[in-house]
Amino acid sequence: MIAFGCSITSPEDYERFAAPGFRLAAEPDSAILAGPAAGSIFTSYNQILDKAAQLENLEALVLVHQDAEIVDPDFCKKLRRVLEDPDVGVVGCVGAIGVRSIAWWEGSVTWASFVHRYGKPGEEFPSLSWDADELPPYARTGEVDTVDGFVLAVSPWTVHNVRFDETLGERLHGYDFDFCLQVRAAGRKVMTEDFRVIHHHSLELASDPEGWVEAHIKVSEKWDGRMPGVGVAGGDWKLRARRAEAERAAARAQAISTQLQTEMRAREHERALKEATESVSWRITRPLRQLNAMRRRRAARG
Repeated sequence: MIAFGCSITSPEDYERFAAPGFRLAAEPDSAILAGPAAGSIFTSYNQILDKAAQLENLEALVLVHQDAEIVDPDFCKKLRRVLEDPDVGVVGCVGAIGVRSIAWWEGSVTWASFVHRYGKPGEEFPSLSWDADELPPYARTGEVDTVDGFVLAVSPWTVHNVRFDETLGERLHGYDFDFCLQVRAAGRKVMTEDFRVIHHHSLELASDPEGWVEAHIKVSEKWDGRMPGVGVAGGDWKLRARRAEAERAAARAQAISTQLQTEMRAREHERALKEATESVSWRITRPLRQLNAMRRRRAARG
């Protein structure tokens, strides 16, 4: 049996996004462990893990953000296929290698089968592996260093043996990267799979810079020297050096957010222009516009 879990801070978002995804992906015997958040996402997810650990015949637990919508009717089938390898501990739809901090996008993203929808349908950014006909040559599913936490599928072993580290803070940042590091440190694999998901999320990626910096420092300090590559940077690990690196990562997140917002406005302008120029009235009045243009050229010559 595959169970689904969600920590809810906005019942409206849950009913609009996560709940329809559960209804599409879940099987008749699937347990839905969704309820109000219990403080931080670390604590909320740990409570869901505790509940899942009591379920009989558990094959996997899928933790989903309230604003993430699974749109893949074969989700459970794909998940079972990945979990045929008993060493797999975590599976997601977005993953990267060469990751050394909670700024996982600074590594090499190898798979991302989701759409970032920031408004109504059409106002969205397809990720690098959303369109199967336009896959970049480096795109592949398989083992990664970490996955993005908006969809986290975990194996029964992980449900019984790993918990989110509640000492890392009260906010959202870093919980997924630290969880994946715990799984890898225990000798298990973190994997990506072609799960089709829509992430309904604003383009603001770094709304809490101070919280981001705090989480970046704590996770780096926790794993420094314990996991190859994590926290590696020039200089020593004095607090000032840690904070400088964290602030750089936060600034990059804000820059990416600004870039996405700029591209969004450009797309909206192109869409509005296309709708206007392809309308019936635009085509009907084309001869009149041509005549007016001819008159202006004659007047200019005169």
